[in-house]
Amino acid sequence: MAVAVVTAPPAQDLLALDPAAQDLLFRRARTANTFTDEPVDDDQLRAIHDLVRYGPTAMNAQPLRVLLLRSAQARARLLPYVSSGNRVKTAAAPLVAVLAADIDWHERLPELFPHRAQARDGFAGDPDGREEQARLNAALQIGYFLVGVRAAGLAAGPMAGFDPAGVEREFWPDGRHRVLLLMNIGRPAADAWRERLPRLSYPEVVRTL
Repeated sequence: MAVAVVTAPPAQDLLALDPAAQDLLFRRARTANTFTDEPVDDDQLRAIHDLVRYGPTAMNAQPLRVLLLRSAQARARLLPYVSSGNRVKTAAAPLVAVLAADIDWHERLPELFPHRAQARDGFAGDPDGREEQARLNAALQIGYFLVGVRAAGLAAGPMAGFDPAGVEREFWPDGRHRVLLLMNIGRPAADAWRERLPRLSYPEVVRTL
């Protein structure tokens, strides 16, 4: 007697998000290195923020702060702190986002985490712990922001090749921000992509105990 073979459905069919959206956000999305001249307007950025602000952070902290550099003058202030390999594409991108963590995020806890408003006082006396939390939660929010850029039909070019301390002195001299990442944003040009690099497989990443 023949034995029926049960074939598992494709992985994309096991997700609630439709396959086209999966491709837009992840499978077909790539880090862009060149962009068209089409501008990225404020309405698009507001729509991205209105979506990704719902991503979770510890104690609802939301320490990410975003500085958008549009003008040539603002870009000229940034470029001396950008590594040589990133400088040309940063100068040419329609929009550059400077992504930073506000290390005094705890000041908003009575508003954002009202059922434990007293946590503000504990973090006020713990600057090292406060900065650690700021960096961790802002990094989470940067991930949400990148996916939000893709959800808007745009491409992102995140970059870590820059002098964070120099960027902080130039744009946030108040001492309460730590710059974590730069991100070029826009419509990808025809030559925007490099070859897709390998990704680790499920067994290489996941263990079950």
